[in-house]
Amino acid sequence: MAAAPASSSAALPTSPASGAENLRRSRILSSKLYFDVPRSKVPVIYSSSYNITFLGIEKLHPFDSSKWGRVCEFLIKAGVLRKTQTVEPLEATNDDLLVVHSESYLKSLKSSLKVSIIVEVPPVAIFPNWLVQQKVLHPFRKQVGGSILSAKLALERGWAINVGGGFHHCSAAEGGGFCVYADITLCIQFAFVRLNISRAMIIDLDAHQGNGHEKDFANDDRVYILDMYNAGIYPLDYEARRYIDQKVELVSGTNTESYLEQLDKALEVAKINFDPELVVYNAGTDILEGDPLGRLKISPEGVATRDEKVFRFAKERNIPLIMLTSGGYMKSSARVIADSIINLK
Repeated sequence: MAAAPASSSAALPTSPASGAENLRRSRILSSKLYFDVPRSKVPVIYSSSYNITFLGIEKLHPFDSSKWGRVCEFLIKAGVLRKTQTVEPLEATNDDLLVVHSESYLKSLKSSLKVSIIVEVPPVAIFPNWLVQQKVLHPFRKQVGGSILSAKLALERGWAINVGGGFHHCSAAEGGGFCVYADITLCIQFAFVRLNISRAMIIDLDAHQGNGHEKDFANDDRVYILDMYNAGIYPLDYEARRYIDQKVELVSGTNTESYLEQLDKALEVAKINFDPELVVYNAGTDILEGDPLGRLKISPEGVATRDEKVFRFAKERNIPLIMLTSGGYMKSSARVIADSIINLK
């Protein structure tokens, strides 16, 4: 007697790719990083845990690692924000990070030497890793939680600001440039699954090229990247530049007038090219005149105008927007960010 034909409903073998995608989806759905925020809170995400203090060695890097707290202090003093109104995020867990990062990459962070190379502070290498986890990586994981939550808040309120985040040099495979975790990639991947969106735009206006997210979303038609950066400074990642949908390459010394003119033109082109359901705005202040790493010459008023232009770009089209503060290597950055937020309000 001939064997009965296999049922058409029999399960087909799962490919490694689909298996990995199912695991990613499961991790996103089981994450606790999304939670309901009461209306008494404003969509400004911050935790005192964002700030990095590590026996003074954090001062060996030009980045102001207490910038995030100082931004909120300025906002509170100006009367535009009460401490009780900010939203405290949860710390991203290992499972949350595995949505994008590999086990091997996360395990590599158990080497203090590895972390010291990524954060560009060599003395970190001599400390026991449990201390590095507590003093350096915990603050970053908190900020990752804030970036991920900001997308949910933005869809509910129209906008959200994570006072930290914007680690745009970190890709799924590798960190660098003071960026340990790929919060922008994680934020968008969570939004695709939990918020049921299918199109996101990254507007990266940090002075440095956002090579991390560019590698992660290479050839992904769901994500449109507008990156406006100083082409003559770190990271000089020519491979990642191939994955930028719309690049605006600046030269050192670009002034405020020229910068804002080029931004206006870029936003007009982006408006025609792509219709996003979420805008992720990486708002680095290392474009400021005098910044030792950005090497541009944008005034504080120019930064506020830049931020306003991006917010208007999203608001006029009714697109939820999240803002991440990203890079900025002068003490004045915190004041400039706070003044810009006050202007937006």
